[in-house]
Amino acid sequence: MSACRRLGATLGSIGLALVLAVSRLEAAPVSVKLAEGNLRGFLVLRPLDGPPIGYGELRQHPKDGVIESRLLLNFKDGSLYDETATYSQARVFTLHSYRLRQHGPSLPKAEITFDRKTGQYQALVQENLGAEEKKASGELEMPTDLYNGMALVLLKNLAAGEGADVKMAAFTPKARVLTMHLTPEAEETVMLGNQSRKVTRYLVKLEIGGLTGVIASLIGKKPPDLRYWFVTGDVPAFVKFQGAMFLNGPVWRLELTTVEWPRTEPGR
Repeated sequence: MSACRRLGATLGSIGLALVLAVSRLEAAPVSVKLAEGNLRGFLVLRPLDGPPIGYGELRQHPKDGVIESRLLLNFKDGSLYDETATYSQARVFTLHSYRLRQHGPSLPKAEITFDRKTGQYQALVQENLGAEEKKASGELEMPTDLYNGMALVLLKNLAAGEGADVKMAAFTPKARVLTMHLTPEAEETVMLGNQSRKVTRYLVKLEIGGLTGVIASLIGKKPPDLRYWFVTGDVPAFVKFQGAMFLNGPVWRLELTTVEWPRTEPGR
């Protein structure tokens, strides 16, 4: 049997459960430099070239001693992406609970919840659009630097030129913990009216270590690289995200947008 055929047979027996491996780096929670509070921003989602495919908003507010942050995207085709992270910010950021719900023609179905208090998770996922739904539940070890749904918060709290290695839970549907590398990649200049602004581009890369990393790359399940842009300064501000929102998904761009006045508005 050829090496390629042997590898194919091995992959078939290993199964998807080995695609994502548990990372065992030392925990390093991110320190709070800019405390979070009330926030609401409106967003537009589009492919790299083409008109918008959806709109949404990012809402964040204090609630019962923690911060609840929710990203909600409504697609023109009826798809929905709804992600909520609840966290505290006493000296370091600590994720307490997480919920993701997505479905529709543009997104593989996913319903994922976990929380630190119970140490339990529940997951229903589709590997690809139209694939069989798979379920799993059980215990989830949550290291102190586990940060699902918190990339925007973490990147705002990194010093200039600083990166960080933290953790993220992925579900296949079995829970796995990955390493998430946050790295400043480049500095760019953008225009705001007739004034220039410096922007830092960050690369967010998910690491699958060991043998499973090789397997994941060969079968097309390597996690996508993600990029975020922030205006720099004393108070960094998010301006753009670019990347795939699920494995093997298309690259989309998420940016801030403004409201549009209807043409029939009184007084115009």
